Amino acid sequence: MNPLQEYFFRIKEPERIILLYIRQQILASDPENITETLSFGLPFFKFKKKMLCYLYFSKKHGLHYISFYHGDRINHPLLLSEGRKKFKIMLLHPDRDIPIEDIHSILNKVKACIK
Repeated sequence: MNPLQEYFFRIKEPERIILLYIRQQILASDPENITETLSFGLPFFKFKKKMLCYLYFSKKHGLHYISFYHGDRINHPLLLSEGRKKFKIMLLHPDRDIPIEDIHSILNKVKACIK
């Protein structure tokens, strides 16, 4: 099992299936330009070799989240900055529908910020 697979394997259900679905959606949204790597022990996604977003767990909220680079340039009601300078996060609630359309919209806005 590679390190990325191990990362997801350690997460309990239903969070694991949610994160795997989001991972698949991110990668499929632009397969020619989005790649995945493990950095700092976390799954990072890059667009044309530049940081796009990553997945992590918030101890403060007790939830997993997607952290978007250049989130500081994006206004969206689901994004929280919580003192971050370049990133904003979207909390992933396992008991709610996955806001996949919002995720795609935010990814496109972040990609537009990457030069």
